[in-house]
This record gives sequence, C-alpha cells and structure tokens, in this order.
Amino acid sequence: MLCGMTVEPHHAPWLPSACVLCECNCGVEVQLGGDDGRRLVRVRGDRQHPASRGYVCEKAQRLDYYQNGRDRVLYPQRRRPDGTYETIDWDTAISEVAARLAGIRDTHGGESIFYYGGGGQGNHLPGAYAAATRRALGSRYRSNALAQEKTGEFWVSHRMLGAHTRGDFEGCEVAVFLGKNPWLSHSIPRARVTLKAISKDPARTLIVIDPRRTRTAALADIHLQVRPGGDPWLVAAMAAIVVQEDLLDREFLQANADGLDAVVEALTEIPVADYCGYAGVPEASVRRAAGVIGRARSVASFEDLGVQMNRHSTLVSYMHRLVWLLTGNLGREGSQYVPTSMVALADGAHKRDSPVVGARIIGGLVPCNRIADEILTDHPARYRAMIIETANPAHSLADSPRVREALGALDTLVVIDVAMTETARLADYVLPASTQYEKAEATFFNVEFPHNTFHLRRPLLDAPPGPLPEAEIHARLCEALGALDADLMGALRVAAAKGRAAFAAAFMAQVSARPATAGLAPVILYRTLGPTLPHGLAPAAVLWGLAMRFAARHPESLARAGFPGPPPIAGEALFEAIVSSPRGVVISVDDWGDVLPRVGGVAAHGTARPRRIQLALDDLLTEMKLLGGGPPPRDRGFPFTLSAGERRSFTANTIVRHPGWRRRDGEGALRVSPSDARALGLAAGDSARLTTRTGSCVVTVHPGHISLPNGTGLSNLEAGSPEEPSGGTAPNELTAAEDRDRFVGTPWHKCVPARLEPV
Repeated sequence: MLCGMTVEPHHAPWLPSACVLCECNCGVEVQLGGDDGRRLVRVRGDRQHPASRGYVCEKAQRLDYYQNGRDRVLYPQRRRPDGTYETIDWDTAISEVAARLAGIRDTHGGESIFYYGGGGQGNHLPGAYAAATRRALGSRYRSNALAQEKTGEFWVSHRMLGAHTRGDFEGCEVAVFLGKNPWLSHSIPRARVTLKAISKDPARTLIVIDPRRTRTAALADIHLQVRPGGDPWLVAAMAAIVVQEDLLDREFLQANADGLDAVVEALTEIPVADYCGYAGVPEASVRRAAGVIGRARSVASFEDLGVQMNRHSTLVSYMHRLVWLLTGNLGREGSQYVPTSMVALADGAHKRDSPVVGARIIGGLVPCNRIADEILTDHPARYRAMIIETANPAHSLADSPRVREALGALDTLVVIDVAMTETARLADYVLPASTQYEKAEATFFNVEFPHNTFHLRRPLLDAPPGPLPEAEIHARLCEALGALDADLMGALRVAAAKGRAAFAAAFMAQVSARPATAGLAPVILYRTLGPTLPHGLAPAAVLWGLAMRFAARHPESLARAGFPGPPPIAGEALFEAIVSSPRGVVISVDDWGDVLPRVGGVAAHGTARPRRIQLALDDLLTEMKLLGGGPPPRDRGFPFTLSAGERRSFTANTIVRHPGWRRRDGEGALRVSPSDARALGLAAGDSARLTTRTGSCVVTVHPGHISLPNGTGLSNLEAGSPEEPSGGTAPNELTAAEDRDRFVGTPWHKCVPARLEPV
C-alpha cells in the first residue's frame, strides 16, 4: 500500500484496477501520488487485461474525482430532531440501526423493510452481503436501477427464450443499435475500436436507430433517424417487412421455435408505409435496413435506454427480438448468444406482485416508479423502512419531489454510501462505506463471448479511519440481529484454518445440517473464510460459493477455460484463480454450439432445460395491434419531446459528484435542434426556460436534439461548508412517475412532453 506517502507520479508503480463508470469495467493501471499519496494522478488502459486489452475511454482518466470527492462521509451519522446530523461511533450506529429495524420487523413484519441498491457500475459485492441482512430481517421486497431500465427486456427474454442474450459485435456481418450510442455509453467490449472496425469494413454494415445524429450514427451505413417516440412503429415495420418479403429463416424456425403462424398473421396485417410515416423515416430506408438484416450471414443487435425508457418499451423489446429471431440470428457466429455469467443479473421471471399497488415484479425488482406509491398510503402492508445502499433514488427516480416525500414518510431510513448524497441527506442514519478503490470489489456484468472474464479488484489504498467495506457493515448488522450461530461460526473458523479443502467439507456439512443458514452464507463466508484470503480480499469470500455454483452450472465452458474436473475441484480452482489474478481471469470459454441448448435456462449440474423459442406472446401481439391508430396527438401546450438523461462525454452516474470532473459542458446544457432554436430566437449559450407537466427550470441552450444529460444537478457539500451547486439540471425534477410502461413500469424519460421559451 502507498497510503500516507508522498509519491511523485514518475516514480510510482502502475497498479492494476478497473474503471467503475460504466458496465464494461475496463481494466486500468493507476499511479498514486499527491501530498498524501492518495490521489489517482495518472490512469491508463491496462494492456494485460484479458477483456479490455488496453482499451479505455477519456472518462477513466479523471477517476480521482470519485476517489477524492469533497462530500465524502467518513464517520457514521445520526439525524437529530432538527434535521442536522451528529457523528456517532460504529458500535452505537450498528446497535441502534439493528434495534430500529428489528423493531419494525417484529411489529409489522420483515416484508415492510424495503431494500434499494446493492451496487453501482463496478461494485456488486455489497448486494451479495445485503442479502444476508435482508434474510436476518425477513425483508422480501427490493429494487435497484435495473428496474428503471431493463426489466421489460428481461421479462420478454425470459418468456421467449428463458435466458438473456447479447450480440457478437466483433464477429457480426451486420450490427444494429436501437436507442443506443455505444461511442459514449459503451456496453460492448472495446466499443470505439469495434465501431470503427465495422464502419471501415465494406463487407459489414452498421445500422443505427436514433433520433439524433450521434457519434455512432455518424459512423453508420444506415441511420434510421426515427421521430422521438416513433420507435414502436419503426420496429414493427421492420418485423413486418421481414415477414412480408419472406426474409424468414424457416429452417431455423422450424427446428427451434413455436408460434410462428400467429406472429406471421399479425405482422402480415401491418401497413408498412403507414408505420414508416408514423415513425418519420422514409419507407425505402426502412426496407433497405430490413433487407440487409434478412439477407445477412449474421446480425448482432443491441437495444438500450433510448427505447427502454420510452413509450411502448416492453413492446419494442418484443418486436426487436422478433426481427432477429425470425431471421435466424441466434446461436451462429456473429449473432446473438446466451452468455455464461457468475450471477444472473438478467432474471426476467415474474413470480409475484408488489403488496400495495399490485405492480408486476420482474426478476425480484419492484418497479421504481411505484415505490413512492407503496409508501405514501395507510395500507397495512406498506413499506415502513428502507435500507438504501450505493444508490441515490432521491435524485435518480422519476418525480424526485414525490420520492423525497416518500423517503421522509418512512419510520426509518438507513443509507450506506461513500458520499453525503441527496438521498443520504434524508436518512435517519448514514453508514459510511469504503470507496471502490479501498476494498476488494468486482462486478457481475460478465457477458463476453466466447471468452468471458471475471475481475476481482484488489484495494489500491487503505480506507481512511471511519469508513468500512459493506461486507463488514452487513456482518456487524447480522451479528447485532443475533442471526449467526456461534457454534457454526466456530466450527467453520477451525476448518478454514486447516485449508480450503477442509473448509469446503465443513461448510457443506454444516449448512446442510442447518438449512436456515443458507441465506446468511455471504456473511458466514466473510467471517470464516474471509480472514484467510490475502491482499485485503476478505470481501471476496462470497465468490467462493459463487464459483462452486458456476462450476456446477457450466462445467464444459469452465473446462475449456482451464478448470476441468468435477464441480468441487473446478470451482475451487476457479476461485483460486480469481483471488490470485489482479487483472482478472477468463472464467469460461463458450462454443456456438452451446447457445441453443441454453434456451430455457441452465439447471444445476450444467443440464439444459429443453425448451423451444416462444415467438407468440399473446398479450404483446394484442398490444402490437393497438399501434394501428398511430401515435397519440401531441399536446399543444408541450410541443417538444425532451430526452431527460442523455449519456455524454463527461456524464456517467451520480458517484462522480463534483462538476470539475466534466472537462466540457460543465452546466449540462440543454441540446436543441438548430431549426427549433432559430424558431425560438435562441442561439448557443442563451438561457431558456424548460417546462414539463411536473416542473420548470432555466437551462443553457446548445445545438442538438432536445435533451439533458444524466448525472447532473447534484449538490456538493464540503465538510463544514455551505451547500454548493453542482451545475446543470437534475432531470428527474421534470419527470412524472405516472409516465411509465404499463407492463413493467419502466419510465418514459426519453419521451417527456416539454415546452421551451426564451428567457
């Protein structure tokens, strides 16, 4: 460790780690320096990283703004009756938090304690440890940012395929991006390198569907510049063209799919010319794009928030899948694949509904737009307490004023975070966490193909006095709640001291004898196996159990990656490799022949559940027929369509809180099309008033489609100083919770009716 040392950058060693600003988590190398040795003074791509291979974008170079944020919380905080905070010690904080949550559990049931968060773009281990605290409390309901974005896609994928899919953009002949700008939002490996390679190859085609001419669209061979909100009609027209021009891969469909006749009947009835008109795209361009897809050797396709936070989002996810399934683009090189993953983040199962409003819960996640409704009621099953971890819903959820009202109405609100966020300032207790560079951490966004990588990051720095890793916080809470069996813990500590082989035998025997302890496994592993791990990697103990499960589910892929043998042997070898590899390790090597057998999901011991692709989803086919009436009429009082939350060069999420990290566009200007700006008499740099049905603000205008960036409008607190504005607008001051997808509740952030007036 280099903590406390003054290190000049040119003398400091390069230390391996990863960027934490998007799901790709590219490998980086960092030099520490500054007066205290705690500044991330230089950051570069790690050429030895097995996934990113030296690739990194400009955002990673300014990660010091995250590590050394000014509004960091260093000691536990307790709210006073007057709303101010006082510092308390950890023993007091843990005992009081445990007592208050246990009191709510014992009075109203554990189901009334709601959990939100569990990891940002690069820290997913807290979610695993929080599961133990939730089990100790009997907490049943939870949510996180995925329920803002992806649950419609997950639900459709689960029903059609029983699995989540991704696209092979490095090997495809045709790449399709729907509501996606990977030049800035990434999400695919080595995004800019891959996009340039596709664009420069005359044998390959890049198709982009986006209202804006983004950096990705500028590279495209075909840019379908859809009217904002017109995606459902455009994608329906593309699927209809595939059917009506007989571009179906009938051999693939006969062998692998059911429900073709119903889908063909529905798509045959679609008037393509009318739908292209509704979408605002020339029919010839749409036919050209659909023809390229239908005749290609392979197609990889990616939909993202531009359509998933928009009207008819779940329907678009369904029709998008029809386009590439009807053309046979699953399970062949360069097409869509079902990845192996250490943890299945993309669970699309619908098993129950929320207790108050009956909202459909997908993958265990309550729709974010319904959380306030679940609290602000006198219903006996309402949520009465929340644990919010590594998340900022007071800023990031639709209709922020109502979310703040709901959080204020709780009996108890506990926030676990690095910074004094907008949400933390509403909490009864704030428990300070170590940053992602002060503890062992990892992400479960591992979906590469054919070589899939997992990277356990070692701490770059010791944490300052005060903050604790989330694993330690949850272990202390479980202990205070009396959830851990002393005899069990003692036996496992003795076994761990003898080595992992002895520990494995003891763990399996002890947990089998006490089935109720299985839900506490993360904390049990942390307290028993964790102390035996090197390099400050105790929080990685939970990965031991996950490695064992991974070995049972994907033995052939694991063997190809160099971990053969029965699951206990392969799983142990995999865990050892993860712990020993500071730059990450290839955990599986897949084959295209593995993909179709995974339709329906993978059961324990690697056996595939036999299931065919389900093309006909009756409720969504019915919904598709409702498109025939065209888009709803525009509200004359709100003639613009605002995209509230756009990814730009220096926006990521709210973990980078200081505006100084943004080299450009520090105010997060509203982008307006040049023609609209001229009509309003606005020029670049002018001020204008932006108004929606829920709010109004003054913005600075720059050319472009009417859009505001995400991650702006934060407040910054420095210890002992008054609040300082961050610059920019908080988009969710302008969004409405009731504007949401009717199937899964995802918000319409990309399609907000708005009015713009000169100031």
